[in-house]
Formats: sequence, structure tokens, C-alpha cells
Amino acid sequence: MIHPWLQPVWSRLVALEGRLPHALLFIGPAGLGKRDLAEMLAARLLCDSPAADGAACGRCAACAWRLAGNHPDFYHLVPAADAEKEAAAEGGDGEGGTTKAKSAQIVIEQIRDLQEALTVTGHHSARRVVVVDPAEAMNVFTANALLKLLEEPPAGCTFVLVSSAPRRLLPTLRSRCQQWSFSRPSSGQLAQWQGHAGAASALLDVVGGMPLAAVRLQEAGGDALLARFVRELGELPAADPLHLAGRWEAWLKSKEAIAAGFGLPQLIDWMQRWVADLAALRLGGRVRFFSAQQAALAALCERSSVAAITNCYNEFAQIRRVAQHPLNMRLVLEDMLLRYARALSGARG
Repeated sequence: MIHPWLQPVWSRLVALEGRLPHALLFIGPAGLGKRDLAEMLAARLLCDSPAADGAACGRCAACAWRLAGNHPDFYHLVPAADAEKEAAAEGGDGEGGTTKAKSAQIVIEQIRDLQEALTVTGHHSARRVVVVDPAEAMNVFTANALLKLLEEPPAGCTFVLVSSAPRRLLPTLRSRCQQWSFSRPSSGQLAQWQGHAGAASALLDVVGGMPLAAVRLQEAGGDALLARFVRELGELPAADPLHLAGRWEAWLKSKEAIAAGFGLPQLIDWMQRWVADLAALRLGGRVRFFSAQQAALAALCERSSVAAITNCYNEFAQIRRVAQHPLNMRLVLEDMLLRYARALSGARG
């Protein structure tokens, strides 16, 4: 089923029929369904007899192979860490229960394996499809290896790259793809979707109005995560930021947080959005992310100056840029919470 906000894009893709370029780049914020649309397009291209609405029939031999996860002409390149999470979600145990951390990148060996596989013709038909998701998970060496494939694409092969951070892609890689941009759903589409999905408005706001991100967060226990975040952050600046940093370190390392996929990058993201709401209120704007906490935010922003809150937001933006690096979690949390407490102690301006 196509999500209502993606229907216009899907209709355009279907209308292209046999005129699709050999490489497409789906661009847009995380949580809109870009991956779902990429997989639907792959299913259509591989299907022996697509339905009238352009979707794969779901009944032919090609669809049966794809649904079973073993279509010989469909290649899905994802980071090993993501593949392990998907296997665990489906009831598998990964690599025999090994505890070795998996790569968060799409590595060059995966591109080399793909190159070798594409040297032969398609097994079922002339059509082959490669989905790379997320494309920004490639380092420069991996991206250059893929670029060579895009410059001289194998016959009958369609590449679909999915990215929520296109600026992290090589310009030459972007230039080889036809770019398709995805925008946030309208308020009407969100209201219609919420009626069917039952997603909490508070979580939808926190993730910036990204519907599927809200669903994932809710399924992972997002209501409890949000409640704890707001409750404990409310202790500052009266409480000791260093003590809270220690509690949050234990929280992020707990089974609860790990199972929910809630780690340091997500917590930093929430902190930055919290401060963004503070800045918006201080400047006479409206709360965007934490609408359910507007009263608490209003009280906090009166305790600080515009300059202090703005500086804090910019400092968090710098911290967010390195959130994926192997940093000392405790030190990052201490630094972040000290900066936040200092901002709330500033004089009004």
C-alpha cells in the first residue's frame, strides 16, 4: 500500500514506464517512507505482470522469490549493522549469536561482490535492481567504487539510492542519478494517516512530523522514553548536570534503550530539538517539537537570554555532527548537559 503523501511520486514513477533512468536518488527526511517506495519500485520492475496501479502482482514466480528474500536479480545493499537488526526483528540470531560489533557503513567489499554478480546476465529476466540504503553510509572509497558502476551501468540494471543526508554523498555520485525529492506530508494527510495508524501526536511532533519515524518510535516504547527525557531534563539547572549525565549514560546502555534503538545520536537530536523550541518561544515563535510540554518550555525560556539559548543550540549542532563517532559517551553527555544548564542560568536579554 502506498502512503497517501507518496502517491504523487509513485504515479510519476509508474508513468515513466520503460523510460526510467538507470540510477535514481530518493532524497528526503528520514521517516517518510523512501525505503518503502524504493522496494515497491524494485518489486514492480522485477514483477512478471504488474497490476493496473503499477504495483507488483505478488503472485508470479519473481514476486514469490522476492517475498521469500531470495530473488537472484535483486540486490539490497545496507550496512551490516542494519542487516543484523532486521534479522533479529525477524526472529533470527544474526551471525550465530556473535557479539562482534557490525559495521555501520556499506563497505567496499559489498560493492565488489555486487560488481562480480552483475558481470553475468539476469537469472530470471534481463531486469536487475540494486537498492542502496542509506546511500550516505558509504565512505569515499565505497562511493567511488559504486560510481564506476553508475558510469558504465550493466544492461537492464536499475540503481535506486536512498538518502536522508544527500550532502554527505559525493557530488559526482549525485550527478549520475536522477534526483527525486520527498517532502513532508500536509496537515490534512497527517490527520488522515493518524486516524488509521493511531500514532500519538506528541511522538509525531518530536520526530518533526515524519509519520513512519513516529510509528517506529511508538513501537519501540517511545512514550516511555519521551516521558523520562522530559522528566529528568526538567531537573536542570537545579540538579547536578554531571549526576544526570551518569544516569543517562546508564540509561542509554540499558536493555530498554538498546532494544528501542535509542542511543546517543537520538538523545542529542532530542536535546537539540528541545533547545530549538526554547529558542522559538524566546523569539516569539511557536513550539514545533515538544508541543505537549509548551508550558514547561515557556517557563524555562524566561530564565535565559536569546543569546544564551541560541548559542546553546549552535553548540548542540556541533555535537550532533560528531554523534556517530566513537566518542566517550559520558564525556559527551556531561559536556552537553553543562552547556544546557549554563544557558538556562543566563541573564534575560
